[in-house]
Amino acid sequence: MDIKRSAGIAGTAAVTEAQLEKINRLTRRPLTAGEIYVFSVRLCDDQIDRDGERFDTAALPKLAELFVGKTGIVDHAWSAENQTARIFETGVMQDGAARYIKAWAYMLRCEKNETLIAEIDGGIKKEVSVGCSMGRRVCSVCGEDYDGCPHQKGERYGGEVCTAVLCEPKDAYEFSFVAVPAQPAAGVVKRLRGAGAATLGELVEKQSSRGVRDEYKSLLLAAEDGRKWRAELLGEVVRLVLTVDLGLDETTLRTVTERMETAELMRMKQGLTRCAAGMFPPDAQLPQAGRREEKCGDEFLI
Repeated sequence: MDIKRSAGIAGTAAVTEAQLEKINRLTRRPLTAGEIYVFSVRLCDDQIDRDGERFDTAALPKLAELFVGKTGIVDHAWSAENQTARIFETGVMQDGAARYIKAWAYMLRCEKNETLIAEIDGGIKKEVSVGCSMGRRVCSVCGEDYDGCPHQKGERYGGEVCTAVLCEPKDAYEFSFVAVPAQPAAGVVKRLRGAGAATLGELVEKQSSRGVRDEYKSLLLAAEDGRKWRAELLGEVVRLVLTVDLGLDETTLRTVTERMETAELMRMKQGLTRCAAGMFPPDAQLPQAGRREEKCGDEFLI
C-alpha cells in the first residue's frame, strides 16, 4: 500500500559541523558549509487525517529510519532532473498529543536552486508531500485487517470512531514540494500499485476485502480443475495419434500438443476419434452361432 502524506517545511537553520558530517556520508566528495543549504521538514504524524486514517505511533521510528538518504523532488515527478534535495537525518518528535517525524534535508547552493531556496526562506514553498509504503491497514475497533473487517472509517462503534491504522513500514520513497497539500498539517493521497515483485496472490491477500479473497480462492480451485481436465484431454489426443500411427513418437507429440490451445486440442480429438473409428470399426459383441430351436412350451401343458 503506497502512501502519499502531506507535511510541511518546519524551518531553516545554519549548517552545523555534526550535520555536515552526516551530509558528507551521502556525497561523493566532501562538501563545505558554504556549498549547502539545510532546512527541516515535518513529515508524517500519528494523527487522524481527512480520510479517517493515521500512522501507527509504534511504526514512526522505523519509518523515520527509512527516510534517511531519500531524495526531495517536485510534484512527485520521479525523474533525476527533478531531484532538488536529500534527507540526511530524521527523528521522532512530540508536539502536544501528536508524534511526528522530523527530517533534515540539504540542497546545493547553485544557480538551479537559487529560486527554490529563496521561495523556502520567503515562506512561499511551505508544503511538502511524502511517499512511503505501508504493509497493513488495521481497524482501530476490532484490530483486524481493515480491508477484511465490517467496520467503516468515520463511523462510531460503542462510542469509538473507526480509524484505519497504517502499520508495518516497508519503504520510504521521497518527499516532494507541492503547491496544494491534501490538508494543512497532515494530508494523505493513496494509490495502490502493482508493485513489480508482487504476485497477484500477494496483492489480493494484502490489499483486498474478504469477499474478493474468497472469490480469488474459488477461481484458484476452478483453475486447478481446468488444468487437470486439460491434462486428461492432452493425454487422450496423444493416445489417439499413436493409435492411428502418424509416425510421431510420444515425446514429440507431447511437445507439440502442450503448445496448442484447448479449443484446438478438442477439435483434434474429434478428428482423430473419427479417423480411429474408420480404421478400426467395432465388431458385433455377440455374433450368432446358429438359429436356436423354437419352443412353444407344450411340455408344460397338463
